[in-house]
Amino acid sequence: MKSSKITDLLQENKTLFTIVVVGLFLLELEIFALAAMTAGKQSILQVLDNQGNVIHESSGNNLSDFNKHNFEKVFGPLEKYTVRLNTQEVPFPFRAWFVAAICIPIGVMMLFAFVVKAYLVIFHGDKVADGDSGPVNETGIENKLESTLNRISRMNIFNIGFLVFVGGILYWIIPNMITYLGHIGIDFFIQYKWVFVALVVIVFCVGLWIIYLRYLLARKSIESHIEVEKHRLSLEYHSQDGQPLLLEEPENEAQAIIDYKPEDTPPSDL
Repeated sequence: MKSSKITDLLQENKTLFTIVVVGLFLLELEIFALAAMTAGKQSILQVLDNQGNVIHESSGNNLSDFNKHNFEKVFGPLEKYTVRLNTQEVPFPFRAWFVAAICIPIGVMMLFAFVVKAYLVIFHGDKVADGDSGPVNETGIENKLESTLNRISRMNIFNIGFLVFVGGILYWIIPNMITYLGHIGIDFFIQYKWVFVALVVIVFCVGLWIIYLRYLLARKSIESHIEVEKHRLSLEYHSQDGQPLLLEEPENEAQAIIDYKPEDTPPSDL
């Protein structure tokens, strides 16, 4: 089975690829518009009771007739409560827009490709197997663009799409998870700070004890090394006097050598 080049495939299905490109552009434009709508100045209308507790919140500068009717049906007349308007500047959600701009198109295309692939395998399994096992023959001279496109077309697009999709999801999940764990850790530390202080004190005391034990071990090692050097020097000294080398020096040997005085022997009568 002879495979056509990707450029020929693009030319043969120009209308289809044009529709796909326009659809992706409109989808990306809609995603950007939704992200931009959430940015800017955001107003929240809050209704507080006499104790200062927020009992109702609504986006916007005022309550609609529907929201006001529902509120008064539950809590009574609105005039009995304090109404406060909070306005804050919300930055552009770059991370959410970036993840949505990548994951939504790739997810839609992978879902469509999965449905098509599953349909072909279920209802045309033999033909798909024969088409996949056929040799790939390419003829003609390719330029750099065609060669690059053909290399990309040989890659497993499902693996690439899956990796990009997982990377986008992780880019969204991991920072949120780190932020969530950070808030939990700070709250736990504030609530149980004495436990952490006690742990720090215990770890500090254990560290000082280990340092003290290492100091004792190092001092004992130095003392042992000094004793070995003293014994080695003693052996070298005795070796210079022509005396046999001993592992242990006899007691009072040095004093006996110094105090020894040979007696004068009388001359013998011959």
